[in-house]
Parts: sequence; structure tokens; C-alpha cells
Amino acid sequence: MPSPDPEATSPRHVLAGSLILLGLVLQVLAFAGYSPLPNGVGYALWLATLLLWRDIPRRTRWQAGALAAIGLVLLVVARWRYASDIAWPAITSGNTYVVAMLVGVSFIGLIGNRSGRTRPLGRPVTGRRGTLGTWLGVHLLGTILNLSTVFMIGDRLARRGPLTTPQLLALNRGLSSAALWSPFFASMGVVMTLAPGMEFTRVIAVGLPLALISGALTTLELSRRFDLTEVAGFSLSPRSLLMPVTMAALVMLFHFQLTPELGIVSIITFLLPAVALASNLPAGPRWTLRRVRQHTLLRLPAMRGEIALFLSAGLLTLGLSTFVAAATGSEWRLFSHFGATQAVASFLAIVVSAVAGLHPIIGVSVLASMLDLRGDEQTLFAFTALASWAVGTSVGPLSGINLSLQGRYGVSGYRIMRHNLGYALALSALVVLGLLLLDAWL
Repeated sequence: MPSPDPEATSPRHVLAGSLILLGLVLQVLAFAGYSPLPNGVGYALWLATLLLWRDIPRRTRWQAGALAAIGLVLLVVARWRYASDIAWPAITSGNTYVVAMLVGVSFIGLIGNRSGRTRPLGRPVTGRRGTLGTWLGVHLLGTILNLSTVFMIGDRLARRGPLTTPQLLALNRGLSSAALWSPFFASMGVVMTLAPGMEFTRVIAVGLPLALISGALTTLELSRRFDLTEVAGFSLSPRSLLMPVTMAALVMLFHFQLTPELGIVSIITFLLPAVALASNLPAGPRWTLRRVRQHTLLRLPAMRGEIALFLSAGLLTLGLSTFVAAATGSEWRLFSHFGATQAVASFLAIVVSAVAGLHPIIGVSVLASMLDLRGDEQTLFAFTALASWAVGTSVGPLSGINLSLQGRYGVSGYRIMRHNLGYALALSALVVLGLLLLDAWL
């Protein structure tokens, strides 16, 4: 086991790592219906972020600081200008459930390989086949495991060296395109809440073919733009799929049988750390505690960039949604009828806002608040929202997938955005066609 870095085990880092672990524990307790400290998850994570603030890379620090500052200003304006009722003690809670999931997912590194030695990697799968394998692996497993799949597959690829642009784009597009149809994605959960009368079978009949086309488009485009000869991809062999498939099976067991009241993100948050602990216990409790302690002191503080970005983006989302709701009121309606023309305009507006830095959930939520959907309009709105999410998260520099890639692998979200603009345009054209077909079908 490697010796800890003296800087990483300074009192400041020890306290920050412990606070991050505390935030995870408090979130898991909340799932069980026990919340000893209201809003404690947000307090613990924000305090850890402040302790680690000076260690965050400058570009990430400026970006996170700007997001948080804008969110706070919007909240203050909403309160002073429009007399909005704001729960100030709870403003630190934005995106904490996502951060808790990321912290839980980080425990993947403790599963197996108890000797601490790195296993031989074997011959990589390269070329179009490797890139398609990466997209397909992230897409299929990501429909169930969501963002955690990116880390499982991305960390495996990163063992060979820093991730290349084609690898990052395959990870990005493989996950984001799953939002077009996966019933387990956060996007589907949001849409089902906003449009409970949607016809799921019609949405998936249009969304699934579009997702498969996006995979073919990704493979062809990346092979044309980049030399993929030496670019390693994810192998869909039984050995490489063993852990992700096992985790997916466990998540489904909990989702459908053991804890059906919990969402997929919640299950992942507590299940992965639990499996990590269980896999280490055969080596003895002392060994297990040593590994958890090392993880708390080294790995958790190293997540400072990811945590800062997500927490700050959550504060921005809260500020913007509060301000928009206060400024527009609840009586005005954007469209008297929601048809193909309105759906296309709404889709394009949300994607453009994502490119400008707003998460698609903001655009989708704001749009829903300004509509009075009836009958089949809910199905058309549902696909509009899912398609906006799929395209917007792929290209938006502040989407969850791009914030994660930036925080974990050091790539700029704006660099991913630039490389995805052509893909987003092509997929948007297909989405517009899908909206027209769906409207005609309804």
C-alpha cells in the first residue's frame, strides 16, 4: 500500500476528507428516513470545498466561484425585488444528491485487487471497433448505472495513460444519448413528473432508434476526424463487463425488489460503498479500515474540483429557477397549443441555453412551468425534453457529464463543447425530424 502524501494528510485535508465522507453518510441515512442534521449534507460538502478551495485548479476555481456568485446574486434579487420566499438554510443543498453519488462511486477503487498491485491490461481493442465498444459499453450500462458507468469505463481506459479526445467524446456521447430512451435516467424521472400523461411506448419508439443512430454517427465521425489506430477502447468481453454487469444486476435487484421506493441514483449512492466494504472484509476489519482511511485522506480530497463544480452549479440552478419563477409569475403561458412548431422551437432554445452554460433541466423545468399541456401534448413535450437533455448535456460545458469529465480527467468542458458542436448539429437535425414524425403519429 503506498504511503500517504504528507500534504494530503495535513489537518486541513484530513478534516476535508472526513467532511466529504460525513456528507455521504448523512445522505445514506436520509435515504433510510433518518436525518439527524437537516441540510447537513450540503453543509458538510460546502465546508469541505471551502477548506480545499486553494487546492482547486485555477480555471475550475474561477468557474465554480462565478457560478456560485451568480446564483447568490439571483437569489438576493428575487428576494429583494420580487419578495420571493427563500429558504436560506437550504440553499447549500443544490446537487448534493449528485455529489453524494459521485463520492459513493469513488469507492469503486476499493473493489477487488486487495493486494494493491495493478493487473496486466492485455492487448487493447483499438480503431473503430474500440471506439464503438466504448460508446456501446457506456450507453448500455449507463442506462442503468447512469454517471457511474463513465467512471468505471473511463478509469479503466485511463490506466493506459491520459484519456484522448476520441475516448472522452465516446464517453460523453455514449452516456448523454441514453437520455433519449432510458427509463432509469434522471431525465426520464423529471419528464414523468412534469408530464405524467405521456405515452412511454411512443417516446421510446422514437428515442431508441435515434440513440442507436447517434452511436453510428459518433463512430463514423470520430474515425474521420481522428486517427484511431492506437486509441484504446473498451472491450465488451465477459471479463471487462463482469463488475459493471454485476453492479447493474444488483441495482436492478434493489430497484425492483428490495428498495423500490428509491431512485437509481439513490441506490448507487449507498450500494457501491457497501459492495466495496464487503469485498474487503474477507481480508479482515483492520485491513478494511485502513483502506477506507486511505481513501478518505487521499481520494476524497482529490475530488475537490468535481465537488466544487457540482455544488456551485446547483446553487446557480436554484438562483436562476427562483428568479425566473418570481419574475414571470405563474399565470402567463408561453404557447396556447403545443404542437410540432412549438416543440422544435422549444428544443432549439433549450439546446442553445445549454451551450451558453445552463443545464437542460433548467430549460425543461422553466418550459413546463409556462405550458398547460393537454392529452397528446404531454407525449410530445416529453420527447422534446428528453431530446433537449440528450443533446444539451453532450454539448453543454456545465452539464453533469462534462463537469465530471473536467473534474476527474482534467479536460475543459469548453473543449468538449467545441468538439461536440458538429455532432450536436447533426443529432439536432435528426431530433427535429423525430419531433415532426411524433407529432404526425399523435
